[in-house]
Amino acid sequence: MRAMGPCGNDYSSRARRPRAGALALLGLLCAPGPADAQLRSASDWGYYGGDGFGRRFSSLDQINRANVGKLTVAWTYRTGELGAGFAKAGKLTFESTPVLAFGLLYLETGTNIVVALDPRTGAQRWRFDPHVDRARSYSEASSRGVSLWEEPNPRPAGPCHHRVFTGTLDARLLALDGDTGLPCADFGAGGQIDLTRGVRIRDVGDYLVTSPPTVYGNIVIVGSAIGDNRATNLERGVIRAFEAHTGTLVWSFDPLPDSPTHPAAGEWNLTQAANTGAGNAWGVISVDEEHGLVFVPTGSASPDFYGGERLGPDRFADTLLALDVRTGQPVWHQQLVHHDLWDYDLAAQPVLGDIEVGGAPVPAVIQATKTGMLYAFERTHGRPLFPVTERPVPASAIPGEKAWPTQPFSSLPPLVSHAPVRARDAWGLTLWDRGKCRDLIAGLRSEGIFTPPDTRGTLLSPGYAGGVNWGGIAFDEQRQLVIAAVNHLPMVVTLVPRKDLEAQMHSGQFPHSEFARQTGTPYGMRREPLLSPLGLPCTPPPWGTLVSVDLRRNRIVWQVPLGSTEGRTPWFLPSRDFGMPNVGGPIITAGDLVFVGAAMDDYMRAFDIETGRELWKYRLPAGGQATPMTYRAGPDQRQYLVISAGGHGPLGTTRGDYVVAFALPRAAPPAH
Repeated sequence: MRAMGPCGNDYSSRARRPRAGALALLGLLCAPGPADAQLRSASDWGYYGGDGFGRRFSSLDQINRANVGKLTVAWTYRTGELGAGFAKAGKLTFESTPVLAFGLLYLETGTNIVVALDPRTGAQRWRFDPHVDRARSYSEASSRGVSLWEEPNPRPAGPCHHRVFTGTLDARLLALDGDTGLPCADFGAGGQIDLTRGVRIRDVGDYLVTSPPTVYGNIVIVGSAIGDNRATNLERGVIRAFEAHTGTLVWSFDPLPDSPTHPAAGEWNLTQAANTGAGNAWGVISVDEEHGLVFVPTGSASPDFYGGERLGPDRFADTLLALDVRTGQPVWHQQLVHHDLWDYDLAAQPVLGDIEVGGAPVPAVIQATKTGMLYAFERTHGRPLFPVTERPVPASAIPGEKAWPTQPFSSLPPLVSHAPVRARDAWGLTLWDRGKCRDLIAGLRSEGIFTPPDTRGTLLSPGYAGGVNWGGIAFDEQRQLVIAAVNHLPMVVTLVPRKDLEAQMHSGQFPHSEFARQTGTPYGMRREPLLSPLGLPCTPPPWGTLVSVDLRRNRIVWQVPLGSTEGRTPWFLPSRDFGMPNVGGPIITAGDLVFVGAAMDDYMRAFDIETGRELWKYRLPAGGQATPMTYRAGPDQRQYLVISAGGHGPLGTTRGDYVVAFALPRAAPPAH
């Protein structure tokens, strides 16, 4: 779907910039109506997380419990990105959540093609292709969205008065004109900054950006995604802030010690710290404008599953960091996994809001985790609002490894089981596959959530996909409810002695396993989901749920299966709503609804926020492994619900290139 001219052009990084005068004239001709031209701060969904707090809550209620069953497709847009010529096309995803402002709907493909659409019709207004190298083997093929910025100083509108910021798979930070899609020539070098400059790059294609940058005032803050488990000395997870007009570096902060004066240096062996990488922020960063704080969720130090070369708690890895927005220096921090051996990165965006404590609202930050635990902290000093207790956890049996003896457990109700999985817990659709699962479990080490990896194989439950992954949570502040899409998918991780690694990798005996070298350690790694011969998990369903947590009463209100086995089981077995693994997040609306895609059966669903009852579902043309959003548009202020439906290569869902918008049928004109 393409049109000619700035009202619908297909710009690329090689496109020629039109004259400023021509742009101004055409901008007037193509300007959207005033009802749709809201600024980001006044938009119905001007940020990746809905609002600046990341709450994924909408005040719109035109679509509600009484009429949600009447939703129909209002428009569909196809990006045209199906992975042609892309070296890792099998890993391609479409995880983008669109954002609305300046009269346009903005999103990007998994290959960083940025698109602006008419929010009423889905017609393309402009398109920009940054031409990432499609022959490069990137560790990920994900891009979850863009961020918007508007010029705060009153002046006549001109080029790049509105800006779209995004990070790319080849680690560039781009600034585009929000009205035309052209690069902002005054930002960096012709509209882009090379984020690999000043960073130790070990492997090209393994240092990239997959989440939208965060905008705070006149600065743009960006983290990085780093390909896991290649070695100890991976790229460093430096967080950087750039000036939004020029791209000048404002500050940078490495979560891992890079000098003896680093605030975490006292808890590290500095020689080991220098040879360690990652600890990066690959999820979405949040900002608290009132208190001048940046909330950064960090991941594990490298590699994920063996820590003998990074002994200690690995402070500032797996940590919720509160940084001073002016300097990038830590104000407070809470490490939520010590000495991570499980790939339990903090993947979800920190959510800001008021939590009622003793009947009074307290500014808080809520962090969901892959462990299935929720943590809530007072926002300015980091004091836990619900007690956090250090509990003993299993020790490692691997020579050279020293698992940290305790882990921090939240007193909020866990969203997943933390108990050991035993052979007697084996599940299957038939006696045959149940028996196979029983044998698999019996041969694995399984002592609960923090069982360290082992050479005989360790059962991780939840696995490294979560719990709660990057899809995060939605927060209804008035009801004090947290809604989360949760995975209950067990995984198996095996440490492989270095001498045996190559033979296993090429033996053909592990067709469904992922191997990693973990160079610099005595062990490579093999991992796979714990599945029966029929391809379903070996533990009882549900394997994916939608969960509501009441923060006032500190309890789970309801928990329902999310997704069915439709298309996932042999033809002779019925499709059942067991609850399936999911990738993506929920949103809440004032219409008393929770909307979520995410599950493997390709459905978009609506649930009653009070009861968890499913009220509506629609089979998307491809997997909806993204977080939806909602907004109003047009003279009648019609409410739309939008989701990216392109599937998820690693999850194996239906592939496509669709953006689908739903709305209620228009009212019939009155009879004359």
